[in-house]
Amino acid sequence: MATAALFDLDGTLVDSNYQHALAWYRAFRGAGIVLPVWKLHRAIGMGGDQLVRAMTSEELDERLGEELRVAEKALFRQMIYECEPLPGARELLAELKRRGTRIVLASSANAQDLGHFLDKLDAREIADGWTTADDVEASKPEPDVIHAALEKADTKDAVLIGDSRWDIEAAKRAKVETIGVLTGGWAAEELLEAGAVAVYESLEELREKLDETPLA
Repeated sequence: MATAALFDLDGTLVDSNYQHALAWYRAFRGAGIVLPVWKLHRAIGMGGDQLVRAMTSEELDERLGEELRVAEKALFRQMIYECEPLPGARELLAELKRRGTRIVLASSANAQDLGHFLDKLDAREIADGWTTADDVEASKPEPDVIHAALEKADTKDAVLIGDSRWDIEAAKRAKVETIGVLTGGWAAEELLEAGAVAVYESLEELREKLDETPLA
């Protein structure tokens, strides 16, 4: 059984995926590029260093990527106060802490956004550590954030809890299993096909069934 739980943040602990998708839509639109919001939603979980190229082209990323990333951050900052912890988020963290599980938030968010969500989750005293954009060179699906979180947890005996294919791919590259939740808008079949060992509808269901998981 795993001794550490690594948590994705956006879409897993905090209901923020759709705000990110809308921020990216507005950033691209501001540069004269109109992309369907549903396609942008499917890319949330990647960091901006991956998303621009994935949604457009290498050439456009080189030409406008940094401008788009700066714009998205500013636009998301305008909506961050609309983002709330998902039901059962803090209770799941507290239950894992009670069981003696090490908890690390595996995020590539900037330090300001991460700090805001730590306060919203009231998790500073629960989490054993967290990562930010400063800890990684490349975001998911590259495994950098998982490796950084494992270092913070001081163990390789860990499981990632995530909501997207990109979480699962990053964890697989770091040889870490993933428990999926549907809170980010992906289907259970998609997460299982990507390689999740189990999928739960919500954090509340996961907490109720922890003894069925590698976090028992």
